[in-house]
Amino acid sequence: MSLAPPPLAPAPRWQITPRNAAAEEVLQRELGISSLVAALLVQRGFGDPVEADKFLRCSLDDLHDPAELPDYALARDAILGAKERGERIFVHGDYDVDGVTSAATFDRFLKKIGCDVVTHVPHRMKEGYGIHTSAVDAAIAANAKLFLTCDCGSSAIEQIKKARAAGMVVVVTDHHTIGDEKPDAHAFINVHREDSTYPFKELSGAGVVFKLCAGLTRDLGFELSHYYRAYLDLACLGTIADVMPLVGENRVIAKHGLERLRETKKIGLQALMARAEVDLSKPLSNYHIGFVLGPRLNAAGRVDDAAKALQLLIEQDPEAASQLADMIETANTERRAEQQRIIDEAIEQVEQTESHKRWVVVACKEGWHAGVVGIVASRLVEQYCKPAFVLTHDSATGLVKGSARSIPGFNLADAIRANMELFVGGGGHAMAAGCAFEHENLEAVCEALHKFAQGCLTEEDLVPTIRVDLEVAPKELTLKTAEDLAMMQPFGMANPEPVFLARDTTLLELKPCKNPIHMMLKMRMADAPPQRGIAFGIGEALAAYESGAKVDLLFKAEVDEWKGTRSLKWQVRGFREPCPDNLPEAS
Repeated sequence: MSLAPPPLAPAPRWQITPRNAAAEEVLQRELGISSLVAALLVQRGFGDPVEADKFLRCSLDDLHDPAELPDYALARDAILGAKERGERIFVHGDYDVDGVTSAATFDRFLKKIGCDVVTHVPHRMKEGYGIHTSAVDAAIAANAKLFLTCDCGSSAIEQIKKARAAGMVVVVTDHHTIGDEKPDAHAFINVHREDSTYPFKELSGAGVVFKLCAGLTRDLGFELSHYYRAYLDLACLGTIADVMPLVGENRVIAKHGLERLRETKKIGLQALMARAEVDLSKPLSNYHIGFVLGPRLNAAGRVDDAAKALQLLIEQDPEAASQLADMIETANTERRAEQQRIIDEAIEQVEQTESHKRWVVVACKEGWHAGVVGIVASRLVEQYCKPAFVLTHDSATGLVKGSARSIPGFNLADAIRANMELFVGGGGHAMAAGCAFEHENLEAVCEALHKFAQGCLTEEDLVPTIRVDLEVAPKELTLKTAEDLAMMQPFGMANPEPVFLARDTTLLELKPCKNPIHMMLKMRMADAPPQRGIAFGIGEALAAYESGAKVDLLFKAEVDEWKGTRSLKWQVRGFREPCPDNLPEAS
């Protein structure tokens, strides 16, 4: 196999999926929905009217029976047995949003039903990813009899052996991929187990805990609706922040959880949203978690201590919650500054070393903050359209540690497992992972990842692609249509906010904003009425056009509300010269 470097990423291509008019017509007729909503449903695999209706109107009744979780009965009996005997339960979470919300759910729920609980989330810099042996020591010192994990534990083989040897019962709840060896736990709830028959495989760590505690609620004879009202906000935060696919149970959790989050009674979440200036007079969306609340909660674990985020989510005192929210806001400001510095340095290093000419981009430097390298890796993926590893070197230990992000077709967890002889640790998901290895192996790791990528990627995979959901006709795009699109929310992984193509659109007015990289627009498709819009980040490129010019536009349809008046507004995402005939079809 040739080791020739792939070409550098070309300009993005536009890719559109052809429409199925017959299937769309069936959904329009059966469900009474607009053509664009029908087309999106067909495109996303919901061509059957029953399944499409279930997707649009997902209900809490659609959640699967928690008893179907693997080892559910064993976990239930262990937890309720500890409760009845008054034994202490040591809950171990993780330092990201998913891990912290999982731990907060366990902490709140178990204490609510009368359990004696000590809850711990690891310090990223002192303990690292997963379960550190010091956490097991802390559980022993706390005289815990049950060691209960959330969002971790599937790969903590030795740590769980140590906990069991100390006389603790171990219950693992997790959602990460499982290696060759399973943990020797009393109960191991992970839907990725080979013997799992649970119907949905994409729960977050918070989702697994949410379902387990729902089962406990039912088995204790309590009202499930009360439980849902109390814990959907945390499950929703973990699910969306962990970028889980928003289909199936995750869609139910996200859709109903966003409603509960807006009305949450948890004073810590109220303080966090107030500090972030979230407008609670309007519905919350995936954006508020992915770009407002999630980054703030993550910042505590990235540059400070995730224990502060956990405490915020379980805090009962308003003044203390306000102080914690202020601390987390400060940490987030520090995180943003550190993140931008490392992004600039990483891109400069990649260009100088020509790492981008390999199939996998690798950047490594001593002093880079381990808490933000995952975000930097995401930025490198966007920059080069290739898998990216961003690593920090500790010269005192000789170790290199870091995070990786990927593109479709390159499974990071598989790539690390395939070369474990070079690593001292690592794992995660297909699209996000972490790893550690000796610095002397840096070049060998780079070459091994390069070869692995050549075995599973093609040059076509490295072409940045803008996925265009639908080409729209002028008559299809109205205010009513934009309002109907809200039925598809919440948008996110596996259910992205739709991007539309308007061909041969006439630019009527172009008005630069105060910042010229943004542009206010007025345009018209064929003989349709003129539409208003805004183009973020591409204003200077659009400034080359004059009124009357025709372009193909990519845009998102929004409902704009101003002084009580609602109107359709386009958020323009891209443009090009009219190109009617050579748009490649999506596979």
